[in-house]
Amino acid sequence: MKICLFGVPGLALGRHNLKDPRLDQADQLVEAQKKTYAQVDVVEEKEMLTADAVLTGRATLSDLLMKDLDFVETRLSRDPSEVEKAVLQKLADALVSEQPVSQVGLAPEELQAISAHNFYSNKPVVVAEEAELADPAALLVRAFRESGWISFLTVGGKENRAWPVRAGATAWEAAGTIHTDIQKGFIRAEIIRFAEFLEAGGETQAKRAGKQRLELKTYVMEDYDVVNFRFNK
Repeated sequence: MKICLFGVPGLALGRHNLKDPRLDQADQLVEAQKKTYAQVDVVEEKEMLTADAVLTGRATLSDLLMKDLDFVETRLSRDPSEVEKAVLQKLADALVSEQPVSQVGLAPEELQAISAHNFYSNKPVVVAEEAELADPAALLVRAFRESGWISFLTVGGKENRAWPVRAGATAWEAAGTIHTDIQKGFIRAEIIRFAEFLEAGGETQAKRAGKQRLELKTYVMEDYDVVNFRFNK
């Protein structure tokens, strides 16, 4: 996923590991050849419209929202339809109150009325406090989580790895994150909740304790599920 920076100093552009300490815990419990964190792409302002989320500072939040407010006011001055006008006015009121478009909670018919427009804040907006800038790694983990993303784990063998997916992703969708062949041949997902994985002391111990569940394609992944996909090759 892509996180766009807006007024956040000290974070380099490019790919970053999400150094979630839970993967470190898993790596202590299950032997593997390497450890691979989930990753995010940190991009510059010109890529904001195509990013999955925006990370901004408390001092620059109003500047970000002003971009959308300027557009809304320009559009209102051009005599839009009554339906669109009502939605735009609702957005204008929210933006003046420093509420991003993504948090307004528009109904489907309201979204349809403005579907032709792009808004910079029509995606998760994460506000970094000044104190957080001293720990960019932890800040990115928070931005990832608050942008509606989770990770799941595969452990043992070649690597212990965290895989990023959107919150609400099914087991079938998660399988495709690893490889399309796993998704196409999906049989079932063997799931261990992370808390139970830790409590048992690892994957093998959790299985012995009866903590592994067999789930079908429609299972909704939970954050840091430990999963093994069974599939037809």
